[in-house]
Amino acid sequence: MSRVGKMPIAVPQGVDVKITAEAITVKGGLGVLSLPANSLVVVTNDAGVLKVAPANESVAANAMSGTIRALLANNISGVSKGFEKKLSLVGVGFRAQASGQKLNLQIGFSHPVVKDMPAGIKVETPTPTEILIKGSDRQVVGQLAAEVRAFRPPEPYKGKGIRYADERVVIKETKKK
Repeated sequence: MSRVGKMPIAVPQGVDVKITAEAITVKGGLGVLSLPANSLVVVTNDAGVLKVAPANESVAANAMSGTIRALLANNISGVSKGFEKKLSLVGVGFRAQASGQKLNLQIGFSHPVVKDMPAGIKVETPTPTEILIKGSDRQVVGQLAAEVRAFRPPEPYKGKGIRYADERVVIKETKKK
């Protein structure tokens, strides 16, 4: 059995988990997330502790048990604490501004880049060169951060661009005569 799938998930106070044949719904202070049920996995709720087990002895059921367990743990953590990604802009004149559900970026193009945020995602700019993307769904937060970074990824010679806050960009040496 999957090592990840064997670990139980503790459900914190204020989080409600409902298991049906179609989906597993997690409701908390930061929203409601739903995960479609899989026929290869059996999920049980024992007094505030979720347990995930494969439905049969196949390799696919074993692998899916670990996957479903990880997704459930992310959903529970998301509705209780939330997730955030921090991006930083490096470059002269690069700046970001959050206005409502839109992120306006000035990143060296002749035009501003505007990115619309989906429902449930908040974007903040504590300083003009920092972007904070917050939300309860880990996959959506990570995907949005990747999409914003893709507008101007860090280039290897000067390091200019949009990067994750903890990302380390290795600067290449320029060509010599």
